[in-house]
Amino acid sequence: MVDKPPVAASPILPRSSRALRGLFLLVLIFAVREARPLLAPVLIAVMLTFALAPAVRWLHARGVPAMLGALLLVLALLLSTVSLVMSLARPAASWWEAAPTTVSQLLEEVEKLRASIPGLRPPQAAPRSSRAVVATPPPDPLRERLASEGVALTGMVLTRSLSLLLAAAATVILTYFLLASEHWLLSRVVEAVPSRRTRALVLGGVRAAQREIGRYLASVGIINAAVGLITALALWLLDLPNPALWGVLTALLCFVPYLGPMTLMAMLLLAGISSFGTGLQVFGPTLAFMLIHAVESNFVSPMVVGRRLSLSALSVFLSVLFWGWLWGIAGALIAVPLLIGLRSLCRRTRGLRLLRLFLEGDRREAPPSLRSLLRRPVPQPARSRYT
Repeated sequence: MVDKPPVAASPILPRSSRALRGLFLLVLIFAVREARPLLAPVLIAVMLTFALAPAVRWLHARGVPAMLGALLLVLALLLSTVSLVMSLARPAASWWEAAPTTVSQLLEEVEKLRASIPGLRPPQAAPRSSRAVVATPPPDPLRERLASEGVALTGMVLTRSLSLLLAAAATVILTYFLLASEHWLLSRVVEAVPSRRTRALVLGGVRAAQREIGRYLASVGIINAAVGLITALALWLLDLPNPALWGVLTALLCFVPYLGPMTLMAMLLLAGISSFGTGLQVFGPTLAFMLIHAVESNFVSPMVVGRRLSLSALSVFLSVLFWGWLWGIAGALIAVPLLIGLRSLCRRTRGLRLLRLFLEGDRREAPPSLRSLLRRPVPQPARSRYT
């Protein structure tokens, strides 16, 4: 009896393979979202390491050991942050104490606005009859929702303060260890790669990402500090209370493109309503910041940051939305540095050439017409010096 040959397994269909990859990507995204308490400090520490590693190497070239240089930089960053927080603790506490009064004033303004709009008017009490003793007004869903949301917001802030402190401590400690052992870690990674070309690719990509991320954070940090200072001076001239606090909030929120300035405009509008009551003066702080931000985003940032670090506006907005949805404020802060690192990877990988074109954004010259693109032959990808 002749044995039948084994039947070969049928290959996986391309559609099934794409479906499995898409399912794996969705599972990975939600897994990363759930792992935020663990991964967020790691990624923030890596971003800080990329920005501070050149300073550690500069100190090491002048005789300072890497461990000591990393300790000095981390201590300087920590002391400056603590001193800034301590100086702003009293203004922030005064705003927090005045929050109930501010909320009540805002509710009064909302009630006046609702009374003028027929579809949003609060429910009226039923007319009293001769037999009724006390007529209870019907419940107002909007007022109850605002009250419940305010209580929930206060509880969320109080419960997450401890986790925020733990995450900040973990970020500081991890940043020190990464800075102290940056050269050792990079040498071990390069040593584990067997191919010489791949070694050059990995080393060049990491160094390029360090330079671009460090240059971006330094440039944007200087610009945001100047914008915060000018905003604080403008708000002081407008007699808004605690202009220094608003200047620091401006410098921090401007690290988040698009969403940060929009949030600050809403906060300044609420501060104007609570400080100046009614009238056109309530729009003064918001309009002042809008003018300062328009000058910065259209003239100062393109001139200082330059075309080398410029990214597509669409890719930046989508990255901020995605990482903000994934990790909240921490994700929105690291969205642009992660995008810069991804672009550095795309520049050294042939298969990611199309993604690189979307990330690099618009050019100065006019784009070609669609008809000329249909007639043009398909361009070959440029060979990288590392591949």
